Amino acid sequence: MKVRRAVLGDAHVDRAESRKTAFDTDFQTFITEGAWGSVWTRPGLDRPTRSLLTLVILASLGHWEEFAMHIRASRNTGATADDIKEALFHVAVYAGVPAANRAIAIAREELGITPEPTSEGAA
Repeated sequence: MKVRRAVLGDAHVDRAESRKTAFDTDFQTFITEGAWGSVWTRPGLDRPTRSLLTLVILASLGHWEEFAMHIRASRNTGATADDIKEALFHVAVYAGVPAANRAIAIAREELGITPEPTSEGAA
């Protein structure tokens, strides 16, 4: 739970915990222990790298709600906007340009990146 809170933030984890029911408690425990207690705590990869891998996989599979959540969580892992941008090039090559385009649009929105003003009319 410690890593899950560190990556996703207390508010997200508290919200998820408060929504558990008898139907999905076992599943939530499985995810918390398997993903956050085992995979995310293994030696060999740092958190920014794990964050980028997660983003690339989610984008490649088109899991946009989870992708957006992990873009927000990337702020807690040390993955930078430039890291994310570079990772999304891999999505374009290996999963397709449409997936990368959608991922870039979501990343821009979640990271608060807006178009820069153009210098139209400047001669």
